[in-house]
Amino acid sequence: MKSMPPKRLYVLIDKTLDPIYGCVQGGHAVAQWLLDHPEQGWNNSYLIYLSADIERWKDKLEYLGIDYTSFQEPDLKNQTTSLAVLGNEKLFKNLKLIR
Repeated sequence: MKSMPPKRLYVLIDKTLDPIYGCVQGGHAVAQWLLDHPEQGWNNSYLIYLSADIERWKDKLEYLGIDYTSFQEPDLKNQTTSLAVLGNEKLFKNLKLIR
């Protein structure tokens, strides 16, 4: 039997944030995703941080019915700063990696 490829966890970071600060925010989204989805079986193999227009992507994911976890930063008036989504590599192919 052929084994399943490792699952990828995509972390979308608000493109208006400094990349280092954004990655910290993404870490919060990953932690929350793990708490929200213990049954998903993500094994910490692929973690991909991407720069994105967060509000646009929240709307898009909701429209498509794709499950995601968001993180709201209390120090930024509870602004959504990052999203975590399992899989969907084709959906995110045009987003840029955080650098």
